[in-house]
Amino acid sequence: MDRFKMIFQYFQSNSESVMNGICAILAVASVKIYNTLDFNCPCLPNYNMIYGLGIMFVPPIALFLCGLIVNRQSVIMIDEWKRPTGRRKKDLSIVKYMFSSILQRAMVAPVVWILTTLLDGKCFVCAFSGSVDPDKFPGFANSSSLELLQLLYKVPCKEDVLIRNNTSRKAVSRYLKCWSQAIGWGILLLLIVLAFLARSLKPCFDQTAFLQTRYWSNYIDIEQKIFDETCCEHARDFAHKCILHFFESMHKEMKIGHFTITKKEDEEKDHLHGITDHEQVNNLLKSWYRSKPPLCVNHPTLRQNAKAKNNGSSLEDNINRQTDV
Repeated sequence: MDRFKMIFQYFQSNSESVMNGICAILAVASVKIYNTLDFNCPCLPNYNMIYGLGIMFVPPIALFLCGLIVNRQSVIMIDEWKRPTGRRKKDLSIVKYMFSSILQRAMVAPVVWILTTLLDGKCFVCAFSGSVDPDKFPGFANSSSLELLQLLYKVPCKEDVLIRNNTSRKAVSRYLKCWSQAIGWGILLLLIVLAFLARSLKPCFDQTAFLQTRYWSNYIDIEQKIFDETCCEHARDFAHKCILHFFESMHKEMKIGHFTITKKEDEEKDHLHGITDHEQVNNLLKSWYRSKPPLCVNHPTLRQNAKAKNNGSSLEDNINRQTDV
């Protein structure tokens, strides 16, 4: 149980792992959906190709959009791209890196769907049965051009009366399935080769720019999470203060009852930082959006606090030494 808890905490804390898990779930779901799909080719001229190619390419578009929707980095990328510059400059390399990672993850499920349909071959047979050269199959030799076209479009419907007893129906179906599987395996091999080359050649180039863009893209993601958490804490404290102010006449009873809060605990959990009304909260949020703070922790106030802390610790050490003596 502890192992599962650690795995869950890891996926919860690591945004990239969460996105990879969601992409894997979408890929598995695409295969399950295709296997449960009731595929019925219309076996009619001008409809077979529309139906076959529609089944092959329309669901991947929906899966691609789902991959973009569930990826929270897509919203962060758009926000980073469209936000005002303010006190923090914008780096387009970070936006490009986030855009490429979002596309790579969103394309997993559509590619799995297309490969599944090609390796299965039903959609390909339905779409291109009317485009087969009939001279390669002797079973269509004695048919007129109109009958020949109807027979070719009836190839996916093996239970149809016109094509049921035709000796070349299975040959046409096998021929198209072989082409479909060859294209599917070719695309899969191409993707594997590209992934291998990208993995092998990556150490041969300078990784400085890649490390920088990856670091700051992770920073933007984590910064947004921390900002949301801080907003929740701030809103909780603000609501608590407003409720206590509203029930000021019942403050004593609330302290005695369930809402017992000491002054020390109230000071420790206070995240308002001088924000006392609705307009100040709105101005604070507007300032965050329009003028985010610069990426620098070496502010004068921080230096003064650190100096005071060091002086206090040195003073305490001196007192302890004098006591020991």
